[in-house]
Amino acid sequence: MSHSLAAEAEGAARTGWVGLLVIVALGINLRPILTSIGPLLTDIREATGLGFQGASMLTVLPVLCMGLFALALPWIGPRLGESRGMVGGLLAIGAACFWRLLLDSGMALIASAVLAGTGVAIIQALIPGVIKRWFPHKVPSAMGLYSASLMAGGGSAAVLAPVVSEHFQRWQDGLGAWLLLALVGLLLWAVARPRETPVAAPARQAVQHYFGSRRAWLLATYFGLINGGYTSMVAWLPVYYRQLGWSAQGSGRLIGLMTIFQVIAALTIPLLIRRSPDRRGWLCVCLLIQLAGFVGLICAPLNLSGVWVALIGYGLGSCFALSLTLTLDHLPDAGAAGRLAAFVQGIGFIITGVVPYVTGWLRDSTGSFQASWVLLAVSVVMMLGVTVRFSPKGYTRAMAR
Repeated sequence: MSHSLAAEAEGAARTGWVGLLVIVALGINLRPILTSIGPLLTDIREATGLGFQGASMLTVLPVLCMGLFALALPWIGPRLGESRGMVGGLLAIGAACFWRLLLDSGMALIASAVLAGTGVAIIQALIPGVIKRWFPHKVPSAMGLYSASLMAGGGSAAVLAPVVSEHFQRWQDGLGAWLLLALVGLLLWAVARPRETPVAAPARQAVQHYFGSRRAWLLATYFGLINGGYTSMVAWLPVYYRQLGWSAQGSGRLIGLMTIFQVIAALTIPLLIRRSPDRRGWLCVCLLIQLAGFVGLICAPLNLSGVWVALIGYGLGSCFALSLTLTLDHLPDAGAAGRLAAFVQGIGFIITGVVPYVTGWLRDSTGSFQASWVLLAVSVVMMLGVTVRFSPKGYTRAMAR
């Protein structure tokens, strides 16, 4: 037994910086399929005839895939296997990007979003297990690096997609260039994938889930709405500023700026909250920061636009990390907490995916994005009211019901 443990430790040590590269490569692949759309959406709509609601499907459907796969993970995960899942996910993302280089219709573009979203969903659901095994004593640091790389990949794609499109004079190239990232991810996974230790098949038993828990549903709804601004910003912020006269590159840089502050939040919030088990104060502060950004977009979109976007980015980045931490706090057992987190992300991502569809419908109905920003601001205010219910003293009682 001691020899086996020593071998595993030696394997983890050998992983080292190569393992970190794999984590970064996986994370970077998970958001370009979403964020590259917004800066080019004006060109895409002119070429394909998609309306705002149809264009919202390019964001909604991949996020719905993320939610549905997370819900199905307790049943699908053991059958799929980690290594096959990662390879399949990267292949799906790469195939979708390659398809985008060739397509010229709105329906084909929507279908490619479903394919890419499925790949993202698989990797996003499985990667915590990779981190847990590769870096058992540095899980928070590795998760922080993963979160930062995920957000950085999304921001880079928003900034670079219009540059690539302008260079090649085709919007398809701005969407499909991320095939290269998927190929790099496949190469690194093949070189340094984690070792799966064969174990005896466990006895067949019922899968634990939280569909009957009122607190789990509250946490899931909270997660979905508190993070709903992200998908709406990715889908509509560049389009909004294009309509205000900005260039594709200028509007894409706003998503890049938002991403920078998301990364800052993802890296700093874990340090700020580590001494307090009560997350409500920090959640309220970060929600208020997010609210200030939305109020700025509503009242003065052309004045201090960078400040409003930075506030929204920091608020969204911190709320994502805090809401997941809040979920894990509810149960002391790591396995049960992980299953609760999977449920919360599953339902939450479905809600988060619906939000840009609703905001796109409001844009179509009113002829302006102002109503969309008002809806997001009202949602933040509602979540401020819900936040006060999450007292640490009530976790046990709430989960026992």
